[in-house]
Amino acid sequence: MNHNIKLLSICTLLVAACEPSATDTDEPVDLLAEARRIASTSIIVDTHIDAPMKFIDQAVDISGAADDRDFDYPRAVAGGLNAPFMSIYTDPELEAEGRSREVAEELIDVAAGFVAAAPEKFAIARSPDDVREQFANGLISLPMGMENGSPIAGELANIKYFFDRGIRYITLAHGLSNHISDSSYDTNHQWNGLSEFGVDVVKEMNRLGIMVDISHVSDDAFWQVMDATAVPAIASHSSARHFTPGFERNMSDDMIKRLAENGGVIQINFGSSFLTAVAHEYGTGRWQGTDEFVAANPQLDASEARALFIQQYEAEHGPFPYAALDDVLDHFDHVVALVGVDHVGIGSDFDGVGDSLPTGLKDVADYPNLIEGLLGRGYSEQDIRKILGENLLRVWDAAEEYSASVRPQ
Repeated sequence: MNHNIKLLSICTLLVAACEPSATDTDEPVDLLAEARRIASTSIIVDTHIDAPMKFIDQAVDISGAADDRDFDYPRAVAGGLNAPFMSIYTDPELEAEGRSREVAEELIDVAAGFVAAAPEKFAIARSPDDVREQFANGLISLPMGMENGSPIAGELANIKYFFDRGIRYITLAHGLSNHISDSSYDTNHQWNGLSEFGVDVVKEMNRLGIMVDISHVSDDAFWQVMDATAVPAIASHSSARHFTPGFERNMSDDMIKRLAENGGVIQINFGSSFLTAVAHEYGTGRWQGTDEFVAANPQLDASEARALFIQQYEAEHGPFPYAALDDVLDHFDHVVALVGVDHVGIGSDFDGVGDSLPTGLKDVADYPNLIEGLLGRGYSEQDIRKILGENLLRVWDAAEEYSASVRPQ
């Protein structure tokens, strides 16, 4: 090398070494500010919010703030939430009473009432394109998912009826096995998975463009859904069983892998009992003990008995061990490590898991905290937008595209 060139190169290196780097002089990145920017510019889809059941016996108004719920308009705006799926939940006991359809109708009316009371804030969404258009117009979309297939009541025609009323996913079962599917919570696995009618239900949902939701179903039913469905399925509000061994309501690693092979998504549930083994054990013991105490003390009002037992339980076992934001992030990391970022999203279960929500994710204003955590763990903005909503919209698009290909025009 020419001596002069070599000397110049050495001097250049010395000067560069002495100058402060961009890292030294730049202000540190404000991750929460960045998270709020991403939240405000992304479509955030949460596939499970139980707001309608809180209003079934009340005046319909979610346009103002209220301390007794997790979802309302001001907090949705603060959190950047654009498309909360309203859960049309029917108690599993209603099937034996023949009242599931009646209650589902009432809850759909409640969701429609949210829009009627504030059309400048909300709109029912029946398609992914509705969500995108309403996002562009500054409206919060209210798509609907039916939690528990009991309102189908043994008639395939009812699936079309509820599709026409706006239902865009159906959770096949809930806390008890029903005429469609066995439940993960029910030891009575009468079908060893899906009933024959349940297989027909899945195929009819495919035909109509309704997403098949495998949250709450038994493991056998999950695998049979994977065999029966022609399009990607969803777990609308489940988490990873890896962190809660033996909890069938969450998904095993093999199930998550199969769901991803199917093109589907697991939407992470924020309830503490879904997130950590210690919270699950505590919550299960408190729940079972409460039921036993209420049954053993018929002289007490049920709500009074529950409050009394919970007070006693906490005195003996300590306060509820809430999960932390990091525990939620661990579930996202686990799914991404297993199957990639294209197969995970948000199914918080806000307004559905009582007081068990983790620190940092107490209501719909807190999505930026989740985004900040994802940024802190190295997720790119593109991947975060997938988690927030694009993954779910992709599955919904696929359901519609398949339906369009098989239904007569």
